[in-house]
Amino acid sequence: MHIAKQTVEPTSSMSGTAIRRPPSPDAFDIVEPFGTTITVRRSNEIYKHDEPAQFCWKMLSGCARSVQLMEDGRRQIGEFLWPGDMLGMNDLQTYYADVEAVTDVTLRRYPRHVVETYANSHVALALRLRMMTLANLRFAHRQILLLGRKTAVERIASFLLAMDSHSATGDGHLVVLPMSRTDIADHLGLSIETVCRNLVNLQREGTLAIQRSGVELLDRAALLELACEA
Repeated sequence: MHIAKQTVEPTSSMSGTAIRRPPSPDAFDIVEPFGTTITVRRSNEIYKHDEPAQFCWKMLSGCARSVQLMEDGRRQIGEFLWPGDMLGMNDLQTYYADVEAVTDVTLRRYPRHVVETYANSHVALALRLRMMTLANLRFAHRQILLLGRKTAVERIASFLLAMDSHSATGDGHLVVLPMSRTDIADHLGLSIETVCRNLVNLQREGTLAIQRSGVELLDRAALLELACEA
């Protein structure tokens, strides 16, 4: 499965599935007449891996996650998906992973064959799809670095900075985290105990304050340094 992350400068979300929102107007608008608006309730599936990849979706509101299960039952969350992200466009004949709603989500669903047909004759749409693919590759490279070379606290710092770009609070400090600590752990390849311990340590050091709905960033420079992004 592939998810196209919205473009604000292609940064993260995961598992070979991500891309970002291009400048408006969106080339995808040409297939708008073929779209259907759907709502999926919290914790329900949007689609399952190995299902025929007949549709693609644009996230309109809420947060979703891409999920894969290993043979031993362990769960890997590839990425978190936000308004503007595209789902399912870059998959092959079947979807690569499950996609589930973290919160209630609203999506716009399009038949893939319609999108592909229009892309053959509309340069802007073809370019849009190409940029989605390139952003997926960039995300995959970032994720390899995150999981392969960064320490636990570096992964958490990088995650919080990535989530900050999606926060809609507007105050510049509060990062809303609608996902559970277990979701975060399964996304970063850590245990839930490690995630919770490092968040408490960062709070103790004055880097952040843990809130009911997320975390408040108190020292962004320190977080950037921890994430090796200073």
